[in-house]
Amino acid sequence: MNYADNYNLWLKCVKDEQLLQELRGMSEQDKKEAFSGELSFGTAGLRGIMSAGTARMNVYTVYRATEGLARYMEAHKLHSCAITYDSRNNSKRFCELAAATLAQHGFTVYLTSECMPTPFLSFMVRELHCDVGVNVTASHNPSQYNGYKVYGADGCQLLDDDASEVTRYIDSVKLFEKPLPSLEEYEGNLVRYTDKLLEEMYIDRVSQERLTFGELNVNAVYTPLNGAGYRIVPETLRRAGVNFVTVEQQSQPDGNFPTCPYPNPEKPQTLELAKQLAAKVQADIIIANDPDCDRLGVAAFDGNEYRQLTGNEVGVLLADFVLSRLRASDDMPRNPLLVKTIVTTPMLDAVAKHYGAEVKDVLTGFKYIGNVIGKLEKERHAERYVFGFEESCGYLKGTYVRDKDGVVAALLVAECASALKAHGKTLIDRLNELYAQHGHYFLNTLSYRFEGLEGAKNKENLLCRLRKTPFAALGESPVVDVCDFLTQTRYDLPKADVLRLRSADGSQLIVRPSGTEPLVKCYITVNGDEKGNLARYEAIKKQTDKFFVG
Repeated sequence: MNYADNYNLWLKCVKDEQLLQELRGMSEQDKKEAFSGELSFGTAGLRGIMSAGTARMNVYTVYRATEGLARYMEAHKLHSCAITYDSRNNSKRFCELAAATLAQHGFTVYLTSECMPTPFLSFMVRELHCDVGVNVTASHNPSQYNGYKVYGADGCQLLDDDASEVTRYIDSVKLFEKPLPSLEEYEGNLVRYTDKLLEEMYIDRVSQERLTFGELNVNAVYTPLNGAGYRIVPETLRRAGVNFVTVEQQSQPDGNFPTCPYPNPEKPQTLELAKQLAAKVQADIIIANDPDCDRLGVAAFDGNEYRQLTGNEVGVLLADFVLSRLRASDDMPRNPLLVKTIVTTPMLDAVAKHYGAEVKDVLTGFKYIGNVIGKLEKERHAERYVFGFEESCGYLKGTYVRDKDGVVAALLVAECASALKAHGKTLIDRLNELYAQHGHYFLNTLSYRFEGLEGAKNKENLLCRLRKTPFAALGESPVVDVCDFLTQTRYDLPKADVLRLRSADGSQLIVRPSGTEPLVKCYITVNGDEKGNLARYEAIKKQTDKFFVG
């Protein structure tokens, strides 16, 4: 159907009064944007703006996705699902609808009674031996977004082949053939709520990843950014003896995110309130989770102000801390392995080499890191996995979950800061030491936004143009290597819409469309002295700005 027919069908069949009001108030352009396509189930599941329409997040698109998942489960003779949700508006409603839809098919559903961190969902799937998991979350996206992720029995987000199969089942679902199911009919029978014991097991398992003993001597400011980490992270820090205060305005779940409408801990403005509080209480560090608590942002006092660290800097610090402690305690496994995504800093390779560890690169998305852990487990060498991270503030030590974990990351950062403080050093001091030892790597991510249908077309055209005619140079240095991950055969990696350029001076540019937002992301890496890095970075940024903005 064209967008007008789709719109008229919804206007006729939708029963939800709020969605009906939205439908009646739509302009012609609104209709075109909301009904010209489907909200696609990509490798990161569904994600979109919450409103009426086939290309939006609402009860009908959530129902359609879950009905498709149910058909996939029936085809594979699966039996159970774990479900949780984050603090966003409508997350609980979408979560309960998903639970009712699966129960309607006779599946057993384990549901949390309140919002919980994303890594807890991975833990639930594994501990309860569920066949699949569903998490209603839009992670760090702006407040108008929501999303829907699907996990496999290993606690890892579905890999590409399984995600494609689920997509085919979703595409076979026709809306409005039957009314939306109600949760009340299945509560206490097929739908069962998790208890505090599972939560205690999770906190205990996270706490086992500590590398030092005794209470941690560090003063911290913590903010969950009105998200799902609001209880679990403070409790984990308390048990470790961390002295911390929480940003009051951001301490409770609130899907409007009133003090940070774009609750991404990578963004400087997101930590503004935390920095103000840290200055008052003279904190050593600031730690912040995103709304679903799988990412961690960090700022540290540098003697003058609170400097926000990049995801790469935090990852390098934690990798160095983990490896150094394992070596010092003689607990380093044979052939230790660290895993990072291809857009993450190559500085990790230098740090790993210093400790005799190996680094494996995977595609963007923590599920690929989780998949590596799974393969090691099947080979009975899971102990080889030491640490994994991606540049967008996602970290994991341990194999108890298969997704990035903002809870264990918060604990490790506090532990690392405490260990350094015992020697009169800060996170910034140690980072500068690592730069002096391994080279002053600098990586920054630029995001170019392409909204709406026209924006999507423009984005595809630009990416196609760059793929056909890559930059001949990065700044003033000629490009010596171009790798198109859609067609490359050099690396044992799945195909991906990623283009990587490397120049003679060691600079690197990676370009890829975001899988969760209407963005093109450009990852620029340079390595040299600090002053030269800035000049080379600015030259490459000027190129990407001109190409994607004009």
